[in-house]
Amino acid sequence: MTNQPYGAYDPSYQDPQQAAAQGAWPGQQAYGDPYADQQYTQQWQGQTWETQMQPPVAAAPVAPVAPDPEPAPVVPAPAPVSPEAGPEYGPATLAGNSRVTDAQRARAEGRSPIIEPGMQPAALTALLGLLLAGGAALGTYALLVPLVVLQGLTAAGWFRLNGMWPARQGIALGFLGALAADAALLVSDRSPAAILGTLGVWVLLSLVLQLRSHADPDERMYGLMATVVAAALAIAAGGYLAADASAVTVGAVAVAAGVVARALPLPTPVSVVVALLAAAGAGFAVDGSAGAVLGAGAAVCALIGHRAASYDYPSRFVHFTAGVALPLAAAAPAVHALARVLT
Repeated sequence: MTNQPYGAYDPSYQDPQQAAAQGAWPGQQAYGDPYADQQYTQQWQGQTWETQMQPPVAAAPVAPVAPDPEPAPVVPAPAPVSPEAGPEYGPATLAGNSRVTDAQRARAEGRSPIIEPGMQPAALTALLGLLLAGGAALGTYALLVPLVVLQGLTAAGWFRLNGMWPARQGIALGFLGALAADAALLVSDRSPAAILGTLGVWVLLSLVLQLRSHADPDERMYGLMATVVAAALAIAAGGYLAADASAVTVGAVAVAAGVVARALPLPTPVSVVVALLAAAGAGFAVDGSAGAVLGAGAAVCALIGHRAASYDYPSRFVHFTAGVALPLAAAAPAVHALARVLT
């Protein structure tokens, strides 16, 4: 590079003030804009056909920058409610909501609504059966004491088994019917007609009392059926008082043995067969072949009562009332009827 003499014209030289005005630093070489001459050419005045007729173009969406440092949280959609998920409870109202029973909840959860009373109620049934057998051997009034206990447990247990608690009037009505039947049996020299007559009177009395109720028609019908059945079972238990003493002894001992055998931890079909065999064996031990037939027949009715006390997801109170009393109460008519046939 050759040095130029002072004062010689340098075409690349630019005045500092002019360079600063154009955005260049002093001493920095400024380059001209090759398109500077075209900045003032073709300046349109007004609108053209293209700007009038063409619609405005929307701006394209800007793609998110990857990776996204703060991803937006995704809220999951609520899962659909399955119709088999079980019953739901609505909001509280002044009129109240329909109650979901324990049996309905058990079915919705896949559990069985049948729960058998177990060994403790079976032991109490056996104890009460032995008291009946011993009372029959001692005499009529000795038999009356455990019989009254059996009738009271039957009336209370049946009402609670049907979900009606407290139901003092219904329980009292059924128990009074049993006491009236016992009194009629004693007065009539233990005639079976006293049981049928008392039962007819108590059905009519229960019907009259339910007609005077101010409850809904469905509730009145449900209460009527529970009252009639409770009274019928309690009155039918008086069949022990109408039967011969030997038949009461055989039947009560057979029911005691059958219920205890039914409570053993065995499969249900096997347990039923074992219970019938145990009852027949106990009857045979007391009164030979006739006692075996009487014991087996009483055990069949007792197992039906045992099954009824196990239904509809019962509570512990049901197990220790209906679970204790229903096997003996259901077997009483069979004891009386079979004793008359076999003798």
